[in-house]
Amino acid sequence: MFWKKNGKKQVEYDKAGKIPVIRASICTGEKVAGFRDEKTGKFEDLMVVRGEKDLQNFLNWYGVEEKEIRREW
Repeated sequence: MFWKKNGKKQVEYDKAGKIPVIRASICTGEKVAGFRDEKTGKFEDLMVVRGEKDLQNFLNWYGVEEKEIRREW
């Protein structure tokens, strides 16, 4: 009634200093999408990826193409 589902708008990130990454657990298979800082190597997790829909949301929200994403275990 009071809550409306608003589509998230594209969020800007520092493309020069951040690398889009999906980290997957070998044991559980859990996947987390986020960005890795090129200088420090620190990973900033943003969302859990449970399926193709979540992955597409991540790509749309942050303006990332699937070919840009690194996969880490």
